[in-house]
Amino acid sequence: METQRQKKIAGVIQKDLAEILQRAAKDGGLLGTLISITKVTVTTDLSIAKVFVSIFPNKEAQGLLEGIKSNQPLIKHELAQRTKNQLRRVPELLFFIDDSLEYIDNIEKSLKGEENPVRNPELLQRRKKS
Repeated sequence: METQRQKKIAGVIQKDLAEILQRAAKDGGLLGTLISITKVTVTTDLSIAKVFVSIFPNKEAQGLLEGIKSNQPLIKHELAQRTKNQLRRVPELLFFIDDSLEYIDNIEKSLKGEENPVRNPELLQRRKKS
């Protein structure tokens, strides 16, 4: 159960990190690449923030995530500059890929394609657990 304080800090981090990463992508010449922070969770002691990043197009995601991780100290410093009036200490940032949009897309594709159990009831028999 997250406290109000954790939620508030997560919101501040999410907003500022989104701006930092989008500007870095633009400055780095990654036009057409969309980077968004989908969720931030902060531990109860406020020392670690898990940052879930959604990157589009998805084929760029792994490479960009590695770049973000390697520049983590710079990103943390920039975040500290922006949040110095709100946060005493910036938590350690852990970055993860949020692939929920890809997951949803795959579900939609399978519902439109041949693997649709609604149109092909025999598929349901194969999917049942014995």
